[in-house]
Amino acid sequence: MRKLENKVAVVTGGAMGNGLGICRVFLKYGAKLIILDYSDELEGSIGILNEEFPDADILGYKVDIRNKDIVKEAIDNAYNAFGKIDVLVNNAGVCRLETFQEMTDEIRDFHFDINIKGSWNVTKAVLPYLKNNDKSSIVNLSSVTGPMVADSGEVAYATTKAALLGFSKALAVELVSDNIRSNAILPGYILTPMVENMSKLSDPENPTAVIDGIAQAIPMKRLGTIEELGELAAFLASDESSYITGHEFVIDGGSTLPETMTMGV
Repeated sequence: MRKLENKVAVVTGGAMGNGLGICRVFLKYGAKLIILDYSDELEGSIGILNEEFPDADILGYKVDIRNKDIVKEAIDNAYNAFGKIDVLVNNAGVCRLETFQEMTDEIRDFHFDINIKGSWNVTKAVLPYLKNNDKSSIVNLSSVTGPMVADSGEVAYATTKAALLGFSKALAVELVSDNIRSNAILPGYILTPMVENMSKLSDPENPTAVIDGIAQAIPMKRLGTIEELGELAAFLASDESSYITGHEFVIDGGSTLPETMTMGV
């Protein structure tokens, strides 16, 4: 039996990037999917997933997770379709680089409203259904940025990702009596559209050189894949991690290990 067989999972931001990798791996292990995403890529991504997994059960809702009423309506409809929800993956997130001095309140609130409040809204909507089960799992996508490291221009993003780690830990304590586990994933550099866009902003003439430069600073000398992140999410969503809650799991190819980039023998 596959480790997510008969489990129903909600994945936010599942149309592209890390979310798409999570969806692909969840389907591989037998999960039924409810994808929430505001991107126009949603329909096309579901089509691709259906081609890869012809027997898959996938529902997609184009939802702005900042709107708690629309989120609740989508989750209620999905629950009525599948009859249960076992797993929530709060993956949807945004990142716009700007120095603290130059950052507008609008850009700050864009990060806070999606990365923090959006995850809050979806969790609120899904939680009553998670409590119906003998065991359920919440997986929150934080980042190494914020809890562990940061670069210039990342103040809003880092703040929200650190907040998500606290959110995940607090939920773990509060929900343990309901047999709901809550854990966080802290990705380093994964090759996603977000990373590609940031590379284009850094060097519009040669964004590939930016990605190559990032890779050289990682001990494994490469960026991670969305499927590798999906495998970690699937482990935390499955019963294989049944005695794990309230923890953070770094997946970064060792990028946060070096004490410096120049010292060494």
